[in-house]
Amino acid sequence: MANVVVVGSQWGDEGKGKVVDWLSERADVVVRFQGGHNAGHTLVVDGKTYKLSLLPSGIVRPGKLSVIGNGVVIDPWALSDEIARLTAAGVTISAENLRIADNATLILPLHRELDAFREEAAGAAQIGTTKRGIGPAYEDKVGRRAIRVCDLAEPKSLAAKIERLLVHHNALRRGLDRPEIDGDELERQLVGIAPSILPYACSVWSLLDQQKRRGKRILFEGAQGTLLDVDHGTYPYVTSSNTVAAQAATGSGTGPGALGYVLGITKAYTTRVGGGPFPTEQVNEIGNTLGERGREFGTVTGRKRRCGWFDAVLVRQAIRTGGIHGIALTKLDVLDGFGELRICVEYRLGNARLDHLPASRDAQAAVTPVYETFEGWSQSTEGARSWADLPAQAVKYVRRIEELIGAPVALLSTSPRREDTILVHDPFQD
Repeated sequence: MANVVVVGSQWGDEGKGKVVDWLSERADVVVRFQGGHNAGHTLVVDGKTYKLSLLPSGIVRPGKLSVIGNGVVIDPWALSDEIARLTAAGVTISAENLRIADNATLILPLHRELDAFREEAAGAAQIGTTKRGIGPAYEDKVGRRAIRVCDLAEPKSLAAKIERLLVHHNALRRGLDRPEIDGDELERQLVGIAPSILPYACSVWSLLDQQKRRGKRILFEGAQGTLLDVDHGTYPYVTSSNTVAAQAATGSGTGPGALGYVLGITKAYTTRVGGGPFPTEQVNEIGNTLGERGREFGTVTGRKRRCGWFDAVLVRQAIRTGGIHGIALTKLDVLDGFGELRICVEYRLGNARLDHLPASRDAQAAVTPVYETFEGWSQSTEGARSWADLPAQAVKYVRRIEELIGAPVALLSTSPRREDTILVHDPFQD
């Protein structure tokens, strides 16, 4: 049986929670491999709703091993709060079912503050971050001055590591006319939170190697989406990590040969939050209707999402850059009742016709979509569990998406309920 990597194929918020939950029930190990607590999954299990930010989706299911990989940046206070919240909801969490990479980078209070200071100083040029310190933490990681999980276990050398970190950060804060960080106070905070985190710490790469050798099924779950990838997304309006499937190997310490089937979660229309280009955005009644029907508000931030027509150009590009084998098409039911639907099939940039989104920010902002128009359907698709339950026009719409993006639909979701899913291909049986 193959291991499975789940990634978003748009700008995130594609409805990964339901699909990841369905897959995690069948996996032995669930690994979160990138991002921070600026994204998350909403799971509904046995009638109970769980909103996860850092914890892998397997945590709500008994008998599953959940792993936070080295590619994740961890706010230890946010993680401690999330563990406490789920524990209060009846979820059992211990070192038996949760492990954290000891070489993962920590998000500190100074990262959250710097995130906010920069956005405030940027004015109209804001990127639209969640101000949770994700970007600044990744900066410190690649700048080789980060405080990591394993550093919490070495309190004698923590002060020296903090001092090195603050050489950089206090210079920034002086430039922004902000008060400097007290290293002693930061050290006290870290020593105080350490007991909440260290019991879960281990060499995750070794743990996963053991699980692979035992033939365990591993599900790698990503956050955000391909178009927010720091290299392959709509830069600079992106997140600060690689969100493509290849990061599952780097962000967990496994070789690429362990990844297996890559499933791209794909919404039947398009949404994004924050600033940046969005060629098919509908700033009109259509966009409002999609947002209302789809309940398009962020799981973690509550921010309203921008909405528009399905963009086959972007999804096709995501499939190619991400090595996606098949997609899980979600929220088809949101399109019920539209008299007319559109799919973007290419772009125009001046007199040129493009089959991809260019890398240049100016060019991305200037492209205009070229649409194919489809007759909508009046019947409800909500709750459909077989192709025979779908209106003919809905089937036609899905089939055209498959043709345009160059990948098959492996799963089709017709409501937020996990049982309302049409299974075409089982990713674990690849």
